[in-house]
This record gives sequence, C-alpha cells and structure tokens, in this order.
Amino acid sequence: MKRTIFHLGLVCLAVISPFSLVYGEAALSAGDSVVYDLAAIFRMADEESRQIRVSEAALRAANEGVRQAKNALTPRVNISLSGSYIGDATLMSRGFSTSGTTDVIYAGLGPQSVQNGQQPTPHWGNIFSVEASQVIYAGGAIMAGIEMAKIGERIAELDVAKSRQEVRLMLAGYYLDLVKLQNQRQVIDRHIEQTNKVLEQMRARESAGVVLRNDLTRYELQLKQLELTRIRLIDAQSIIHHQLANSLHCPAGQTIVPDTVAVEAALAQLEQSASEQTWQSRASSSHLGIRQAEAAQEMSEQQVKIARSGSMPTIALIAKDELSGPYTSDLIPVDANVNVWFVGVGLQYDLGSLWHNYRAIRKAKTEREAAQQRVELAREGVNNGVHAAYVNFLTAFTEVETQQKQVQLADENYALVEKRYNNELALLTDLLDASSMKLQADMALVNARVALLYNYYQLKYTTHTL
Repeated sequence: MKRTIFHLGLVCLAVISPFSLVYGEAALSAGDSVVYDLAAIFRMADEESRQIRVSEAALRAANEGVRQAKNALTPRVNISLSGSYIGDATLMSRGFSTSGTTDVIYAGLGPQSVQNGQQPTPHWGNIFSVEASQVIYAGGAIMAGIEMAKIGERIAELDVAKSRQEVRLMLAGYYLDLVKLQNQRQVIDRHIEQTNKVLEQMRARESAGVVLRNDLTRYELQLKQLELTRIRLIDAQSIIHHQLANSLHCPAGQTIVPDTVAVEAALAQLEQSASEQTWQSRASSSHLGIRQAEAAQEMSEQQVKIARSGSMPTIALIAKDELSGPYTSDLIPVDANVNVWFVGVGLQYDLGSLWHNYRAIRKAKTEREAAQQRVELAREGVNNGVHAAYVNFLTAFTEVETQQKQVQLADENYALVEKRYNNELALLTDLLDASSMKLQADMALVNARVALLYNYYQLKYTTHTL
C-alpha cells in the first residue's frame, strides 16, 4: 500500500490543477465575494461558533468550581446578632405548684426560702457572637475535592478543544463541497458547450437530409438534461454556502470563495510518506477522547480518597466570642451584659463510619476500575478509527489515479465515436453513450479529487490534530 513521494506528488498536482482555474474565475467575477482559506474560516469559527461558545461557558463554570473548592481552605466566620423580650421567670415546686416557698441554696449564704410564683426578671435581652473555625485535618477530603475540581476544569478545556475539532471538520466539509460543486459546474458547462456544437452540426446535416429529426430531438433532450443538472448544482451550492455562512455568522449578501492558493498549499503539504504507525502515535498523544478518559480515571482516584476520608476524624481550630445579657441562668437574674470568649481545638468523629462507610469505599474503588477500563476502551476505539481513516486516505489516491485513467479512456472513446459518427459509421445512440460515459468519468474525477483532500482532513480529525 506504500507509494513513493514522487508518485503521490504527481497525483496531488493533478488534484489541485482544476481548483485554481475554477476559483480564480469566481474571485474575479464576484463583486461582493470574500476569499477565505480554511485557516481563516477556522479562526472565524473559534470566535463565532455557538457550539464552541457553549463549551467555553462550561469551561468558565469549571474555573469557578476550582475557586469554590479552594474556599474550603479558608476559615469560616459566623456572626450572630439577636434581640429579644424576656418574660417573667416563674418558680414552681417539684410538684409544679406556684404556692408556698422553695429552698434555694446560694453559694456562701446557705439555703434560702424563696416565695414561689413569678420572679422579677429583666425583660430586654441581646446576644452578639462571633465564631471562627479552621479545619486543619479532614482525612484528605478537602485536597481531594480541590483536585477533582481541577480535573473537571481540565475536562472542560478538552471539551472546548473537542468542539473546535468537530466544528472544523464540519466547516471543512462545507468548504470542500463548494469546491466540488463549482468544479462539477465547470464540467457541466464544458459538456453543454460541446453538446451545443454537436447540435449545430446536426442541424446543418438535417438541412442536408442526412440526419433525422428524431436524432436531433434526442440530443436536444440531452442538452436540457445538462442544463437541469447545472441548475441543481447551483441550488446545491446555494444551500451549502448558506450553511457555511450561517455557521460563521457572515454578513448577509457576502459570498465566501475558497482560497485557491491555500488549497494548493494544503494539498502540497499532504503527509504522503507518513506511515499508519505515525498517525497512531499522534492519536495516542493528541486524541481528546483518550485524554478525557484519562482525566476521568484521575477523578475516580480522588473519589476513592474522598470516600476513605469519611472514616477519618475531622479536626478544627475554633475561636468564639459572645456578648449576651441579661444573665438569666441563675434564679436571681442579673441585668447586665456578660462577655465570654474561648479558643480551642475541636475533634469530630463518626464511629458509625467504621461499619457504614466501607461500602462507599468499595463503590468508589469499583468505579475506579471501570474508569481504567474506559481508558483502554477509548484507546481501542481510536486505534480502529485511525486505521480506517488511514486506509480510506490511501484508497483516495488510488481512486484519483483510476478516475484519471477513466477520463483519458472516455475522452479517447468519445473522440473515436464522434469521428465515426461524422463519417456515418456509428449510430447516434453510440455517440450519446460515449458522451454519457465521458460526463460520468469527468464528474467522478471531480468527486475523487475533492474526496482525497477530505479524507486527509478526516484523518487529521480522527487523530484530533485538525
């Protein structure tokens, strides 16, 4: 399947030759046309494509997710302020009676008898507190959460790059469809011109009584069919151009014309000598699907850490200051503000996690194993895709060579049949068949030439190097 660079270079020259002629004329005739190469179209898509914008919005959200996860490293500060109306306290006996007295023991005074019932109480109360806490150990959950957010950010970046690759392949398809349709129009125009010349000769021969009217009618029908085909090609061009312009948000009325110089340069730079192994190596390091699967595998590792942290204690530094009043925790309320503060270390541990959390850990480990398998599955799929794209790329060269030979044979056959028909040695049906074969060969060559370049871009897309 290998070809020499010289041999493939000849094929590329045959491919690019009609592009210059077709789009050179188009650029001169279109007053409101703008010539773009694929690189310029790709740059416009990066700025205008809604699909890429959606991915970029998701990336911005992932960026904020990283900042939010890092907030867990900062202290938490809670402030509380409240005011209240305090009703009179009521003293009751152990039998819930408000009559009689109750012995109350005061420090330094001994037992004192206090009349049951309502007790004088300050009515207006207030509480103001400030509490700060800083987690210093959480079993690795905080750092694992931050790392997961960073991996999510990286996955979002890969999504943006993947969207660019998808959009570029789509636009390259539109771009090359315009090239193909314009070249098909050129072929049809040549055949229309040739058919008109034959019709002129036939009308002259009809006047001489050599050609039957029926033969002339059949050739006129062929001319009408060619004209109809040309109209269909123009309509198809309009549809493809609208899709391309709409994807790029071009101004209304602007016509996009492919850049022939850029097309020639792209074809000249085809990596004809690159082996399949080279493309496989590129895909292994560049394919976004593989890199996303690897990132998902890293995220599953962090999920295992988070699951394990559920079985670990949480340690935090705590500081609190509280100003409250009145003091009502004693039988005799004190109408004053009391300020209390403390600094300490808090320890929290869920003993139930010893027998509850192991299932969460097992689940996380199972998901990690699945993520590892998904990486291998992604590599396998990419390998198959690159092989198929590479084979199609090589087949495209063979198809161009074959169609060139068919065009040559169809031209020779038509010239021979036309000569025999002019000498009355062949029937009109033979001439029509030869003309049809020539048209089919010309159109097939146009399709093969464009397919060659498209297969190259398809191969680059498969490796995500487009």
